[in-house]
Amino acid sequence: MSNLRFQVVEEAFKKRPLEIKTPAQRPSEYFGKYVFTREKMFKYLSRDVYEKLVDVIDNGARLDRSIADAVAAGMKQWAMEMGVTHYTHWFQPLTEGTAEKHDAFVEHDGKGGMMESFSGKLLVQQEPDASSFPSGGIRNTFEARGYSAWDPTSPVFIIDDTLCIPTIFIAYTGEALDYKAPLLRALHAVGKAATDVCQLFYDDVTKVQVNLGWEQEYFLVDEGLYSARPDLLMTGRTLMGHESAKNQQMDDHYFGTIPDRVQAFMKDLEIQALELAIPVKTRHNEVAPNQFELAPIYEECNLAVDHNMLLMSLMKKVARNHGFRVLLHEKPFDGINGSGKHNNWSLSADNGVLLHAPGKTPDENLRFVVFIVETLMAVYRHNGLLKASIMSATNAHRLGGNEAPPAIISSFLGTQLTELLDHIEQSDNDELFNLQGKQGMEIDIPQIPDLIVDNTDRNRTSPFAFTGNRFEFRAPGSSVNCASAMIALNASMAEALTSFKERVDAKMADYSQTPGLTPQAIKFQAILEVLKDDIKTCKPIRFDGNGYSDEWVKEAERRGLDVEKSCPVIFEHYLDESSVSMFESTKVMNRKELLARNEVKWEMYVKTVQIEARVLGDLAMNHIIPVSTHYQSQLIKNVQGMKSVFSEEKATRLSARNMKLIEEIAERTERIERLADELTEARRVANRIHDIHHRAIAYHDTVCPHMQAIRYEIDHLEMIVEDGLWTLPKYRELLFIR
Repeated sequence: MSNLRFQVVEEAFKKRPLEIKTPAQRPSEYFGKYVFTREKMFKYLSRDVYEKLVDVIDNGARLDRSIADAVAAGMKQWAMEMGVTHYTHWFQPLTEGTAEKHDAFVEHDGKGGMMESFSGKLLVQQEPDASSFPSGGIRNTFEARGYSAWDPTSPVFIIDDTLCIPTIFIAYTGEALDYKAPLLRALHAVGKAATDVCQLFYDDVTKVQVNLGWEQEYFLVDEGLYSARPDLLMTGRTLMGHESAKNQQMDDHYFGTIPDRVQAFMKDLEIQALELAIPVKTRHNEVAPNQFELAPIYEECNLAVDHNMLLMSLMKKVARNHGFRVLLHEKPFDGINGSGKHNNWSLSADNGVLLHAPGKTPDENLRFVVFIVETLMAVYRHNGLLKASIMSATNAHRLGGNEAPPAIISSFLGTQLTELLDHIEQSDNDELFNLQGKQGMEIDIPQIPDLIVDNTDRNRTSPFAFTGNRFEFRAPGSSVNCASAMIALNASMAEALTSFKERVDAKMADYSQTPGLTPQAIKFQAILEVLKDDIKTCKPIRFDGNGYSDEWVKEAERRGLDVEKSCPVIFEHYLDESSVSMFESTKVMNRKELLARNEVKWEMYVKTVQIEARVLGDLAMNHIIPVSTHYQSQLIKNVQGMKSVFSEEKATRLSARNMKLIEEIAERTERIERLADELTEARRVANRIHDIHHRAIAYHDTVCPHMQAIRYEIDHLEMIVEDGLWTLPKYRELLFIR
């Protein structure tokens, strides 16, 4: 018997939830306790410095270095009153995680002692070693300098005894080495382009903000069971494991009662998140067993990304305090739902208008249609790039299965909005609008503010679905930095809106030569004409059917959409001329930065699969085959024993089942050994390929299939080897421990 496995399972069953003492105050009273909020800025900074800093945050004014020392002094005073002793620049390198180096608030006082010190220079800029992070060749070991620079738009916060300062991370030569720098550029680009288009409809709009609401899905696994699975420990997913007889087929976990132990974890997590001003709001059981979801109130996009990165780190810390491990891998268990991170994305103007929401007047509805159509234009023109932005070795296992959308980017609009766009496309401009004196413009577009209450069905197979007043990008995986998708989407949107405005301006210039047309009529004639062209152009991206069907793959290919499934090949879209042109025209990234990022993506893909292959080979040879052959030896002894007790004819008959098992174990273990050797050789051949792009393709084409073949054999052995001998916790134990 495998006593260790059973002991671990027994201990997991015995665990009880921790008693979490909820703060006596209401959440609103301790929200942001460990964040340098505006209230704290006002308290610890002079009025002049406070106003200058708020101008930087709200209006994009350039940070005046002259106030940096005053801001740093105020931050230090607040932080030290909170028991802080260290500070760090907190940034987001291309590792999908965060990075930090802690320094103490100490300097020599010149008298043989120490004093607490934190200057504006240290707040604004530091120099981490850029060669030790993925850079795609931009930085080498002998040219290591990089800079981290403070992002004032994301508030500093306290973790334990450390003041964390959100920063960008760039190379000495100026290229972005992180996610935040290009995200900020993309947000600036789309904000400016959207403001220009808004001013066609509103005189009072001076700024447009990007909003993001992420939905974080995750699994919880008992820590003891996690530690007993080397594949979970090393790769974040089970590389083998036969599905449990019962998993999610009864639909009894989704929105079910949250188990007490999980509830205790969630309460603890929410308290700590709220103290860090992460506005968590929703928690519930997800579809798969031991799968859950947490979602916040919408925030400005840059801040939302920072909060999601902080939350993922916090989740792991809190889970361990409760005897759990959080699994953020997109597909930790085969045969059940994987985990995504749905990105709910929208634009809002500073006059309070949500640009993807219908209005109450014909003019506002025309604005609504413009922003819907230009979003579709962005997604259509760069559907391959958007897929590349969410693709990874881990997310590739999730896309196209169960609740996940397929690996083809399309957009679901619903019946009413689809009919509206078709109506505009098929109608003459003269039928769509007419002027009625001083009453203004009447557009022959149905009044549609009731879309807000979702009078259309949902399509869960759509990667990019309209959901009433926003678009839900459902393809990003649970472990990734949201910024990757947001950079591509917002840059693409900036390009689409800029093009729209330029074409409208050109049409207005043409119509201005037509006698008898008022400026109002000229503007709307131009808008409608460009709008109709774009509705026709982006029509292939609209799809309301079943995204899982084989027919859709063929239809999508006919429409010119990207249907590629190979992760390394999909990454190539970052280097499409259309992508490079878009990123450069919006000043989000240049060709050198894009080349470097793809080098990183291919390298990360290779390393991910390489680690999985090594772990699988080790488990196959050192766990599975020894356990299987040990059971086989027991069966052989049983057969031999029968021959010593019964007649040869009866012994042969009674041991027929065992003989069949002996033969099957022999055949499957032989195949595993052969496949493991072939897997090792496939890695060796791939590793000899110098070009990282082609090496990644080789790993996808030759290494991954061997891994799947080995898993197939192991999963069958799991079902025939005596349960007490199997060393690894099984799915029924991993997924149903409470």
